[in-house]
Amino acid sequence: MPYRLLCLALLPFALAGCQGSNPYVASSRPLPPAPAQAATTFDASAYPAPARDYGHYRSWSWRDNQLPTGSANADPAQLADAVSGVLDQHGLRPARGGPGDLLVSADMRLEKRLRQVRDYDTYDPYYGPYGGVGYGGYRNGYGGYASVPIVRTYEVEVMVVRIDLYDARNGQPVWSASAESGSDKDSPRERESALRDSVHKALSGYPPS
Repeated sequence: MPYRLLCLALLPFALAGCQGSNPYVASSRPLPPAPAQAATTFDASAYPAPARDYGHYRSWSWRDNQLPTGSANADPAQLADAVSGVLDQHGLRPARGGPGDLLVSADMRLEKRLRQVRDYDTYDPYYGPYGGVGYGGYRNGYGGYASVPIVRTYEVEVMVVRIDLYDARNGQPVWSASAESGSDKDSPRERESALRDSVHKALSGYPPS
């Protein structure tokens, strides 16, 4: 009880302290005047870039008048013909008498890739022949058992096709993509088919939605 009486006695003083004047007064200095060139300067970084109008591009030509570069097992002329055919499917026609709306650059090269396979048909010196998971066999008095596949890693050679498209007006990149296919094709017809398939994959997403 004495504690409650003491709190009630100190309450008026606490309220009076809250209602007193605040010694901290907010103040600020006026902003300096804007420079004179601010009225005429346009800051492009303050605005989002306008959406690109891909319908504007109707024609194309090789960038710097350079035909595609090839590799040991593919003819650059075949790459040029494949690129021209796929661009035609996208409504882009070769420019006549001057640079087109798009400048095209293409090349192909051979690269190494690592592949992994799981071998389920292997004879293991400890487990014996196995394939997948088996429950019918018995070994050393135990009931069922599960086999573990062997993972093998090997190196392969692939043919990589890269295509770049640039805006002829300002040189800005418009599209860039690459696709690959196996380079171990036996016949020239198979290699040409793989090349055209790679070009089609590289340009399959143009124009972006």
